[in-house]
Amino acid sequence: MTEKEIGIVSSYFSHISVAAIKLSGKLKIGEKIHIKGTTTDFETKVKEMQIEHKSVKEAKKGDHIGIKVPDKVRPNDKVFLVG
Repeated sequence: MTEKEIGIVSSYFSHISVAAIKLSGKLKIGEKIHIKGTTTDFETKVKEMQIEHKSVKEAKKGDHIGIKVPDKVRPNDKVFLVG
């Protein structure tokens, strides 16, 4: 399995388990991502994604997205597309 870096976590909202991610690549609903940092390391499938509180099916380089995550993430954690 290959992994390609597609973004970086900018912030985490613990009360709603949402990671804000600044994208450096494309991401679509249904794709699997791997979030890795100093103490973070898990994979999750993207079930929903938002840009400025609006649901979107895909996002591109430069977009700032919010996605639900199953575990705590931290700023500067790297986001990889698993494929």
